[in-house]
Amino acid sequence: MPKPLAGRKIDPTPISGHLKVTDLVDRYFTAYNSARLREICQLLSQRVFQPGVTVGMSLSGAMTPAGFGVSVLGPLMRAGFIDYLIATGANLYHDLHYGLGMDLFSSSPFLDDVELRKNDTIRIYDIIFDYDVLLDTDSFIRRVIQTEPFQKTMGTAEFHHLLGQCIYEVEKQRGAEHHCLLATAYECGVPVFTSSPGDSSIGMNVAAVALEGSKLVIDPSIDVNDTAAIAYFAREEDNGKSAAIMIGGGSPKNFLLQTQPQIHEVLKLEERGHDYFVQVTDARPDTGGLSGAVPSEAVSWGKVDPDALADTIVCYTDSTIALPVLGAYALERCEPRPLKRLYDHREARYGELRSLYLAANSDNG
Repeated sequence: MPKPLAGRKIDPTPISGHLKVTDLVDRYFTAYNSARLREICQLLSQRVFQPGVTVGMSLSGAMTPAGFGVSVLGPLMRAGFIDYLIATGANLYHDLHYGLGMDLFSSSPFLDDVELRKNDTIRIYDIIFDYDVLLDTDSFIRRVIQTEPFQKTMGTAEFHHLLGQCIYEVEKQRGAEHHCLLATAYECGVPVFTSSPGDSSIGMNVAAVALEGSKLVIDPSIDVNDTAAIAYFAREEDNGKSAAIMIGGGSPKNFLLQTQPQIHEVLKLEERGHDYFVQVTDARPDTGGLSGAVPSEAVSWGKVDPDALADTIVCYTDSTIALPVLGAYALERCEPRPLKRLYDHREARYGELRSLYLAANSDNG
C-alpha cells in the first residue's frame, strides 16, 4: 500500500468545449502557477469576498489601457468586492480615456515606433491610440481641476472622488453603456488613492495649473493616515478582517502594505498585520525589490499577521491573464456584498484615528 501523500489526487479528464470559468479553474488548473491562481480564486471566493472582510487592492502595470478598469475592476467594485483601491496615477489617467469615449486599439508590439511618432500615434506595447487622446484627456483634466471644488489642499481620495464625479456626469451626458473605473468608484463610494500623485499625466496637469495660480495642493500625508485608518478600523466589525490583494507590485503594493507599520511602528497603536495577502506578479523575490517580496518577508515588517501565513498566496503570472479569470470566478461563485462606502465615512474615521494617536502618544511630549 503506497504511503498517503499530502494534497489532492490529480485525476485528469479530457477537456470539453462547454466549460464555465469556475469548472476550468477548479478542475484543470492542477499545478504550478495555474494551481496558485486556482488557490487565489478559491481563497477570494470562500474567505475574502465574505462579510466582515475589508478588501484593499493595489494596481500597477498598464491595466486600464487594456480595458480592465471597465471590464473587470468595475464589476468587482459594484459587487462590493473592492472596498478601497490604490493605483498608479497612470492607470487612473488612462481609465479616463474610456470615460470620455475615446478609442484605443489592440495592435502589434512590433510596429515601427519612429513611424508611429511621425503619425502622432502612441504605443503601450500592443495597444495604440492617437496622440489627440492624450491632449484631449489633458484638456478635460485641466478644465475640471480649475473649478472651485478643487481649489484647496486634499488627499488623493478626495481628488479622485471629485474627478470621478466629473467623469460620471460626462458619461451620463453621452449615454455611456458602461462606466469607467473612477466613475464607478465615485458611484460606489470606494476611495481611490495613488501613492505617487506627481508620477502620471494627472499629476503633470496638476503641476501645470499650479503655474497659473491654482490653489489645488495634493497632500500625500492625508493618504498615509487615511489608508492606515481604513486598515485599523477594519476589525471593528464582528470578526472583522483586513485583506490585501495586489495586482502587480511597485509603489501601490507598498502603499497598501505599509498601512500596518504606520499603525504599530509610527502611530504606536496595537495592530497585528493584514489577515489575507494575495498577489499576482511577475517579479522575482531574489532581486530584493518590493514587487517580488513574499508574504513571509512582509511578516518581518509587521505587514502581515504571522498567524495568517496559510492565507497568503503569490501567483507568478501576467496580471492581464489572472485578473479576468479571478474576476469571472468570483462573480460566478460569490453573492454580492453590501457596499461599505468607505469614502462616505472618511472624515469621521480620520478624526477617530487622530484622537487615538494623540491619546496613545500623550506621554511622549
